[in-house]
Amino acid sequence: MGKMKKELLSPAGDPEAGYAALYYGADAVYLGLKHFSARATATNFDEEALDEFVGFAHSRGKKVYAAVNTLVTEAELPQLLNSLDICSRCRIDAVILQDLGVARVIREKYPELELHASTQMAVHNKQGALALQKLGFSRVVLARELSLAEIKDIASIPGLETEAFIHGALCYSYSGMCLFSSLECGRSANRGKCLYPCRSEFEGESGSRHYFSMKDMALKEDILQMPVTSLKIEGRKKNALYVAAVTDYYRRILDGRGCDGEREENIKQIFSRPWSSFHLRGKDKTVVEPDFVGHRGLSAGHIEQILKGRMILHIRHDIARHDGIQIDVPGEEKPFGFSLQSMQVKGKSVFEAKAGEEVMIFLPPQTPRLEKGMKVYLASSSRVKGAYDYKKPKPGEFRQRCPIDVSVTVEAEKITASANGFTASAEGEFAAANDPEKVKSAVEAAFAKTGDTRLSLQKIEVRNPQERFVPLSKLNELRRELYAKIVPQTAVSTLPVTGVPAATTEPARWIIRTDNPNCLAKIDLKQVDEIVCILKPGFESECLNRLPKNKLRLALPALSRSPLQFAETVRRLLAGGYKKWEIGNWWGLEMLPDKGIDLSFDTSLYMLNTQAVEAAKEIGASRVTLSVEDSIENMKKIAETASLPVVMPVYQDAPLFTSAVCIRANPCKSCPKGEKWLKLRHNGKEYMALSKDCQTVLLAGRPLCFAAEAGAVSAAFYRADFVYRPYTPEAAAAVWNKICRFEDVSGCAKGNLISGRDF
Repeated sequence: MGKMKKELLSPAGDPEAGYAALYYGADAVYLGLKHFSARATATNFDEEALDEFVGFAHSRGKKVYAAVNTLVTEAELPQLLNSLDICSRCRIDAVILQDLGVARVIREKYPELELHASTQMAVHNKQGALALQKLGFSRVVLARELSLAEIKDIASIPGLETEAFIHGALCYSYSGMCLFSSLECGRSANRGKCLYPCRSEFEGESGSRHYFSMKDMALKEDILQMPVTSLKIEGRKKNALYVAAVTDYYRRILDGRGCDGEREENIKQIFSRPWSSFHLRGKDKTVVEPDFVGHRGLSAGHIEQILKGRMILHIRHDIARHDGIQIDVPGEEKPFGFSLQSMQVKGKSVFEAKAGEEVMIFLPPQTPRLEKGMKVYLASSSRVKGAYDYKKPKPGEFRQRCPIDVSVTVEAEKITASANGFTASAEGEFAAANDPEKVKSAVEAAFAKTGDTRLSLQKIEVRNPQERFVPLSKLNELRRELYAKIVPQTAVSTLPVTGVPAATTEPARWIIRTDNPNCLAKIDLKQVDEIVCILKPGFESECLNRLPKNKLRLALPALSRSPLQFAETVRRLLAGGYKKWEIGNWWGLEMLPDKGIDLSFDTSLYMLNTQAVEAAKEIGASRVTLSVEDSIENMKKIAETASLPVVMPVYQDAPLFTSAVCIRANPCKSCPKGEKWLKLRHNGKEYMALSKDCQTVLLAGRPLCFAAEAGAVSAAFYRADFVYRPYTPEAAAAVWNKICRFEDVSGCAKGNLISGRDF
């Protein structure tokens, strides 16, 4: 048997990009609707545009996937049904999602739609992929951080499709594990509204730099080594020109024609940060671009001479009047750019200059100070803009329609029409017809008028044994009644049923969660109902002996690239009678037994609606934890109506992100390893970056504290976290003594809790 053909999957932030992608060789396109798209600021698709695009794609044997991949609040569930109704009516091939509640709704109400696990679900190991496969996902979109060996390991799972990113923008954080924009700016990446604060300039130990601003991914011919089902291009916020150029570039590679240098230059000119293969071949510390952000363009040379209002250089590429020029200016976050209006070659004004020629370019007013040696880029080119024409269908040409066969029976006092199991009738006194054949033709013509109903008449049978005449008005009335019954209404579904609310009226119960049990030494643990202790690599169970076993719950970390390192520890602790566990990522489900344990879901599994809670219950969870990026209004709704007990985080050093990129300046070979803290500042705010085990976790300078508001949420438990930051026993006790009385700790932040912002 030959090798399975890899799917080339391209982005479409609008219909133009979608048609361009298909024209230049995409096998499938992924796109967003007007709501619940992780690219909320893209144009996205309304129902009419989506219906026609899917019809066009399917006519060419291509697939279309809808990204309904944001977290959904309780109040948004009815609107979610509208979006899923559209996906179903438009015959979408699969839905890409993050929210477990969305998955439950689709499984129960839209079984015709396949489930694809978004990269926002942070699948970074084989165990996580296996867990989602058991939950009904046919495809898993892998974390971008994985090496080729890790990708091959996950792709070996029988019966599971895998999808990997091959080109486009990178996040510093693991997708789905970033709260930076949400907690600091009130716009959540998990809700499709990221403001990209990570690309800002920070003050740190290496000066003012863009410590977290990533280069773009460009895997080129490495994609041929990736044994995945689908190769995914990022870019739903990019225009049709970019999508066409990148799709064309990778289509040629997949078709065996190799990398094309000219096409590569076209992409860099349209939009590109510096390119990187990220961690595909192993850890790489050069994936960050610390000095500049945004689009540079194609390297066109460097300034050789500066004159008043002019610069001279030998250009590496053809340039023309009205092309975009950018110049790296040290000390500026972004390059200086302008539209080329005038240039000379050998003292003569020219419209176009050829590669290799010495060119004098006239600079615009207010040009910053430029110096010899500065790099010059071709940031936009009229030639390239015209190099990727594409065809698209006429409006309405590929509108999808439901085929129907209609049967019409005419009697003396009634006419009946039926199709697809629906029947309509009209009464009257129908006289004998002068010309029965004309009656038959009139019936056929009337029912052929399907208009905007999405129906397509395939065959019509007319029975008129008594040869009666039927007025056209009656035929039209009958057709409208029948077709109205067949056509789906705007909303055809209701939400799946959830269990009886588990709201509690018991006195406040408290949980303390920590990665360092020693910091609890000065807290009266009699006041605490449960202690959650996070396992670490090389975990020594002796540290648990100082804690009351009946109050202990053991937690697997949310992130682990080598989860099997915990297998023996988990086995030993289970055998030792530890039956209460917590997980923060889907891989934890594979590490623990299906039965016989008390399982809690941590905040990073995102329970923002009761459908998600119900799905957690069906998986086997005994309780769930509310998200720290949630609002108090949504927390209240879930606590009052969810069928599982909920935990409300009250105090936490929330990780703004967790990254596989090391922030340390030293080379890996000379790394002292161990734990290192780095102070950062931006816009007057302080941050702390923890570098440990080749990972970076960013914390805000101020912890979150919801103590003053927590009493308004009828949670079964309230929780204080002493994680990441090195708390002394005295510091932990000081925090605990305040929050256990529902009093705020001074100097803390509230995130989205009471801001009223639509995070």
